[in-house]
Amino acid sequence: MEASVEDTTERATNAAVKGEASIKQEFITTKDKFHGFLDSEWQNSKGEKASENCTPLERKEDPSVEEEPESKKPKLDPEDAKKTEKMDKKKFRGQNKSRPHKKPTSYEEKRLCMSVIQNQAACKFDDKCIFYHDVAEYMASKPADIGERCHLYDTFGKCEYGLACRFAKAHTTADFKTMEKADLVKAYEGRTMMKNSLSKDLQYRLRKRSVTFEKSEEYLKTLCNNRDKKEQQGNGDLCTAEVSTNPTEDKQDVSTEELLPTSPDSQPPVKTIGPLTDADVIKLRSCEKKKVDFRDKLYLAPLTTCGNLPFRRVCKRFGADITCGEMAMCTNLLQGHQSEWALLKRHESEDLFGVQVEGCFPDTMTRCAELINTYTDVDFVDINSGCPIDLVYKKGGGCGLMTRTRKFEHIIKGMNYVLDVPLTVKIRTGVQEKSNIAHKLIGEMKNWGVSMITLHGRSREQRYTKLADWDYISTCAKVASPVPLFGNGDILSYEDAMKARETGVSGIMIARGALIKPWIFTEIKESRHWDISSSERLDILKDFTNFGLEHWGSDTQGVEKTRNFLLEWLSFMCRYIPVGLLERVPQKINERPPYYMGRNYLESLMASQHADDWIKISEMLLGPVPKNFNFLPKHKANSYK
Repeated sequence: MEASVEDTTERATNAAVKGEASIKQEFITTKDKFHGFLDSEWQNSKGEKASENCTPLERKEDPSVEEEPESKKPKLDPEDAKKTEKMDKKKFRGQNKSRPHKKPTSYEEKRLCMSVIQNQAACKFDDKCIFYHDVAEYMASKPADIGERCHLYDTFGKCEYGLACRFAKAHTTADFKTMEKADLVKAYEGRTMMKNSLSKDLQYRLRKRSVTFEKSEEYLKTLCNNRDKKEQQGNGDLCTAEVSTNPTEDKQDVSTEELLPTSPDSQPPVKTIGPLTDADVIKLRSCEKKKVDFRDKLYLAPLTTCGNLPFRRVCKRFGADITCGEMAMCTNLLQGHQSEWALLKRHESEDLFGVQVEGCFPDTMTRCAELINTYTDVDFVDINSGCPIDLVYKKGGGCGLMTRTRKFEHIIKGMNYVLDVPLTVKIRTGVQEKSNIAHKLIGEMKNWGVSMITLHGRSREQRYTKLADWDYISTCAKVASPVPLFGNGDILSYEDAMKARETGVSGIMIARGALIKPWIFTEIKESRHWDISSSERLDILKDFTNFGLEHWGSDTQGVEKTRNFLLEWLSFMCRYIPVGLLERVPQKINERPPYYMGRNYLESLMASQHADDWIKISEMLLGPVPKNFNFLPKHKANSYK
């Protein structure tokens, strides 16, 4: 017994050095045994052929399985052509643009026309319409239904997708008529579940550039006038009016007071009906803006791809206080891109909600802020100045704003001028790994009118290769006072959250921790480790799929889009190790689990980091995948190797 304890201690120490999580010895297994167990159990439970459930490496050897197209295979340099055997084993890293991927819109080539679904008298496209108008013909070619019950029909009393729904049996009569539940329809009548949708009229005006930005033009005009004065003074007498390159010396060149109308008696820009009020001619002062209490809140980070509306609804159920939409490009919003505006959508359960925008020029960012202020319902607007990806950084956005303080100042002041809600900023420690500049920038932002600052404790160069620097976050929190500062990085348990709060931050932002286990908000608020069961985790995934069907639709396109986002989430969730299996609690976010068997088959399946096993979980919730279905998450370039 003593020897086994020593072995366990030694193994735990070695695991910590190697970056592996410490798991109880009785659950540890090998890769071959792990995948062999999963495949055999899946075949026994489903009664499927071995070729349909083999691993991707085995599929390549099976001639009946279609091989990956030549154009999608990794390209090798001519010099390395002779080293094919070695290159086969090499890990290709990067953006993985050649990954096998199929858009959800291509799974149903010919769909039922919307005029038939909505019971319209005639199709406006007449003979030019490429979709089905014959219901019987469409039903003959339609894929089989996924289940017997439709979540939309059971929840709202009717399914707007009608015959196109993949659960159509639940609300379709024998003569292809769609049924409704009158009591539920009446209960939801006039109730807006989703906010901030892009109307067709606004989209048309944005594309035609007919939307006016009066407040933005006022600010930009004053900005240009002050710049011209600087240039004239600099050319006339360089000794007395030298243009400074230090942003701290001339930070007052554009103040909010200078941009306000000079006389309250001046005529308003448009004719008004009724008495003239102060709000018609005088902009709200900063003290009169909407106030948001950010302190001691749990903030769900704006997560690209995975931080969608259904995922945020799951996190709200577990206790997230603040939610924020995914990063949206300001230029795409101004051009009326439907896909970009979808990132601003807000569910009624999100009581404290903000949107995050990215840009690198004062004119576009100011106009975008005015657009959001006028046409959306949000509690705050966040500027992303921490995005590390090259696409954003090389054009001056994201982390690039941290080194362009003059542009950054003009952007913050301009957005503050046009917004009636608080403006927040998310930054990193800096760009270079050993050169922290956040503390200098925070001192400036306090004077620019920022309502809250979020600091990610890593630089752009570090990405996720190092642990977050919470000592530096603590220093910055003192510099930021009295402006609230939230800390972000490496929080995966309530103990991590307690240590983070001891640094003096006003609150904490949770990103990857929420993806790995969304119930982390409950753990933090209740100060406990939740040994959640595999069935409870499956229920969470069921909630996500139901929310996804509400958001993206219950037709083939909506189902497959929900599946794609579910698989992206599972590529993070598989990193979770159940508390009952750990030798040392809590699990650390930088520790990767070795191969281990769960306490039941489902727990083992959820522990797999293989894409095929994630697809099996999706089939439990959304039915079988379509033919030629390919999936590889964007951040896992080597999941199939």
